[in-house]
Amino acid sequence: MDRKKKYRRFLLLCLCLDAAAVCWLGWRQLDRKVPDEIHVSENEKQEMQKILDNPLLTFEEALEVSGEGSYLLPCRLLGIIPFKNIKVTPSESSSVYVSGDTVGIYMETEGVLVIDTGEILSKDGEAQEPAKDILKPGDYIVAFNEEEISGKKELMEDLRHIGGEEVTLDVVRNGETVPVSVTPVQDASGDYKLGIWVRDNTQGIGTLTFIDSQGRYGALGHGISDVDTGELLTISAGALYQAEILGIQKGSSGSPGELAGMIRYEPDRIIGNIRRNTKNGIYGKYTGETGGLSLRKMEVAYKQELETGPASILCCADGEVKEYEAEITRIDMNHEDTNKSFVIQVTDPRLLELTGGIVQGMSGSPVIQNGKFAGAITHVFVRDSASGYGIFAETMLENSAG
Repeated sequence: MDRKKKYRRFLLLCLCLDAAAVCWLGWRQLDRKVPDEIHVSENEKQEMQKILDNPLLTFEEALEVSGEGSYLLPCRLLGIIPFKNIKVTPSESSSVYVSGDTVGIYMETEGVLVIDTGEILSKDGEAQEPAKDILKPGDYIVAFNEEEISGKKELMEDLRHIGGEEVTLDVVRNGETVPVSVTPVQDASGDYKLGIWVRDNTQGIGTLTFIDSQGRYGALGHGISDVDTGELLTISAGALYQAEILGIQKGSSGSPGELAGMIRYEPDRIIGNIRRNTKNGIYGKYTGETGGLSLRKMEVAYKQELETGPASILCCADGEVKEYEAEITRIDMNHEDTNKSFVIQVTDPRLLELTGGIVQGMSGSPVIQNGKFAGAITHVFVRDSASGYGIFAETMLENSAG
């Protein structure tokens, strides 16, 4: 009898846990569909019930946006349970020039980036690691004995002059500047070294997403991180260059493809500066001639205007910007990673034949839906090269204005 009671209690517990899990998943799914914040056009009456149409939720009957400030719109689940307050911000509708052109990227780090520490075979034949537990991957060396440095060359020259004396390095770590002391070791060739692997620049290719009326641009849709540390690069300067596509490594399941390009790092091929490297893309001022670009003036879609269904992307996979058919398959209004706000799938046979879908180098390709600039491609799925993530256009516009 006791065994039956225990079994029944166990079954009841399992049912309760299952019910709780279903409720939590349902709540989470609903939360991802209903935005925490939306922007709406000024001087227009927006029927919130129409924008946030969901049979499980009830809102205020209507909200008239007057442009006087932001509003909080309470919504309830089944008309009873408080669900969330949606922030409604009046804003002017805007238009930008969407591109899809391939560009070259060159960025210099803010100081010298430490990739890792390592051993040095000293002049005495001993293996020593002078920077172990003192410098860490992701550190930025910004000063040498209180003298500011900006690149590897300066660091090497300072070491050459200082000899084997202990040096003080100012290091930016987790946003804070901290002084550390390291004693260089003389290697077998007679040079003094700190036993660190460093980097002071990075380069690559990507896609120009848009240029606004003030010449500000946005590209990539995601930030550029160091390949070794995985950390978002802190930059001091950068430049946007003209680039040419030389070939395509076609993507397939389990093997993302890549656009192979060529960048000539010559002054007359610079078309813009890079002022900011953010998690939502790179931004700066476009300074080149726009005549050589593929530009289309297009209204920016608010994120609540996106819908699952047909869309298109602009990309330069074969040396010329073309529009290819695609489909938005999922939208997440509140994803923790804003670079993964929606899922897009390439459906155009031409692009699937050419690249296999989305490949590296296409990050930043504009996504168009219902005649508006909806967002940009940010990532490709490793297991499905035809699909990837995208970022909302309004998120990129907010970053470009920052």
